[in-house]
Amino acid sequence: MAVGVFDSGLGGLTVLDAVSKRLPDVPFVYFGDSKHAPYGVRDADDVYNLTCAATERLWEAGCDLVILACNTASAAALRRMQESWIPPNKRVLGVFVPLIEALTERQWGDNSPPREVAVKHVALFATPATVRSRAFQRELAFRAIGVDVEAQACGGLVDAIEEGDMILAEALVRSHVDALKRKMPDPEAAILGCTHYPLMQDVFQDALGQDVAVYSQANLVADSLADYLDRHPNMLGSGETSTFLTTGDPKKVSDHATQFLRRQITFEAA
Repeated sequence: MAVGVFDSGLGGLTVLDAVSKRLPDVPFVYFGDSKHAPYGVRDADDVYNLTCAATERLWEAGCDLVILACNTASAAALRRMQESWIPPNKRVLGVFVPLIEALTERQWGDNSPPREVAVKHVALFATPATVRSRAFQRELAFRAIGVDVEAQACGGLVDAIEEGDMILAEALVRSHVDALKRKMPDPEAAILGCTHYPLMQDVFQDALGQDVAVYSQANLVADSLADYLDRHPNMLGSGETSTFLTTGDPKKVSDHATQFLRRQITFEAA
């Protein structure tokens, strides 16, 4: 009955932590493609091929339902996967939609026409590939009108977080926020459009100011997943134990993951 959680590296652990707390009886298999991280600097075909390979590995582990806890994969690969690649007995879900539903105050699955919402000026912080894809703006347009989105590609930030260099990561956050505010001086809300970024949420909030609502994904995805499984219990796969898989060096990845979640995490070679 395991559910798969995929990320290009360790950022998806923020989502895994939230969904594990929300659904303590469900085992999860986490796959981190650290060998090929970061995805945010790769082209769309590369991201698609890597994401498909990781998804197939999670299916092999007994996960009929896979969560792409990676915004770059959700932005650059998910729609193409859903249109032409995923078999009828499997499901792959992304992390953008729960975030947009929260921002636009719509219930899960509300397919009514787009309407005006309270927030008009939104800052999006994401990887270069996610920004290039414009997937956030496309999904937002299905649900809301009259929202100005200013995107900031946060080059280097995922690398710094993956390497555990939080001094560099903080400096990069402040630099990217400064760059965004030169384009949009007074954002009302900010989207942390990468699952690595919640690890720096306090820094983003401080740099943006306390009057800016900062949205990150982990708890929103956990709530959406719980709702989805209530409605589709058949999508719990055949896996029975929680497992952590990586394409990188298992010891190095385990050490960094343990630092991230402040509890012992042991990765196996994928």
